[in-house]
Amino acid sequence: MNKNDLTRRQFIAAASAGSLAAVASKTLPAYANIGKKAGILAIKGGRPVRTRSWPSWPIWDKKHDEDLVLSVLRSGVWSRNKVVAEFEKKYAELMGAKRCLATTNGTNALLTSLHVLGVGIGDEVLVPPYTFIATIDVIFLSGALPIMVDTDPETFQINPDKIEEKISEHSRAILPVHILGLPANMDKINAIARKHNLLVVEDACQAWMAEWRGKKCGTLGDLGCFSFQNSKNLPCGEGGAILGDDDEIMDKCYSYHNFGRPYGSVTGRGHAIMGTKCRMAEYQAAILLAQMKRLEKQTQTRNENAKYLTSRIKDIPGIIPHKLYDGVTRAAYHLYPFRYKKEYFHNVPRSKFIAALRAEGIPCSSGYNRINKGDFFENALQSKNFRKTYSKKRLDRCRQLNYCPDDERLCDEAVWFFHSILLGTKRDMDDIADAILKIYENRDKLA
Repeated sequence: MNKNDLTRRQFIAAASAGSLAAVASKTLPAYANIGKKAGILAIKGGRPVRTRSWPSWPIWDKKHDEDLVLSVLRSGVWSRNKVVAEFEKKYAELMGAKRCLATTNGTNALLTSLHVLGVGIGDEVLVPPYTFIATIDVIFLSGALPIMVDTDPETFQINPDKIEEKISEHSRAILPVHILGLPANMDKINAIARKHNLLVVEDACQAWMAEWRGKKCGTLGDLGCFSFQNSKNLPCGEGGAILGDDDEIMDKCYSYHNFGRPYGSVTGRGHAIMGTKCRMAEYQAAILLAQMKRLEKQTQTRNENAKYLTSRIKDIPGIIPHKLYDGVTRAAYHLYPFRYKKEYFHNVPRSKFIAALRAEGIPCSSGYNRINKGDFFENALQSKNFRKTYSKKRLDRCRQLNYCPDDERLCDEAVWFFHSILLGTKRDMDDIADAILKIYENRDKLA
């Protein structure tokens, strides 16, 4: 396979106004000669800006991380038990929530949350299109219809100013996604939810330790969901969690994830409610407890490097770094995104820019595609269950409302860096900026 055709998973495994003003004034930043000093583009046979390796992911410290995991393996108690309970307690404390429930993955955390809160057949859920497919899948799997709200291209988040125009008498919940680990505007989202009596389930599957006005993402709605998949900032291979402060709701989540057996306020004989099985294993929790020791420091490092990287690239014409809302007190930076404007690069397509950047030794990706244009979306609407459940008018309305022009443009412009890159040094960030500038200064050679 061509190295420039990596999927999102393969990319992860492998690894503005200011710009317009600079162009208008025909000026560049003080370091604008770096690209020329670097010489011929690597993709054209020149020397790459970077030949050193990048920080690998995930991190495993054999000396300090293995004792608990080995103890669990040797115990023979591998299904949910005391170690999972310990992780739940410590993760809830870390995130500032009353309760935590560990699950098999983030997808099942979202499914469990929607089910317990009563989201289902006949309902509509307001959701951003710039997200991983699981966010949309869980709405369909709940029997509800996803109604996509356009993206704010500057922040990569759901545009809160476009939510109310999509609300109908069928709207039941808002499912904001703190995508890429950058917080959504929770002040506006929660205000709209209160006004229209809607539930809020946060998809914080990429937002561990991110904060909105000093409060952790995932604790700002009715429930918050997380993923611990192998690429994530807090990984254990596969895993997920639900955070919540309402004991009755969290008791129902626990019961549902354990075959509907009675738990706390959920009472009854045998299997009290309908349920499923999405319990976390003991050794997964042991891995997470080891990873949690480094999470605070890693989050600080990512934020410091992201801020520095933004300062280095924000004045390069055609490169528009993401913005954070004023209410963001900290981001998680599962991914660092910026927008690439090809008109500043002699209309060189993004794919060629990415290929050139990779050749300079900088791993990067084009990010998400138009999820509302994917085959799965129409196949779900055309399925027997949905055609039996919803009128043609409701299904057609869903199709029409899911047109999101700002998101489509963002999908054509986005470029991502994986979070492990941000665990490097300022010199590493300089390599990224120098490589981008080198490409800009040699853009005529790519055209």
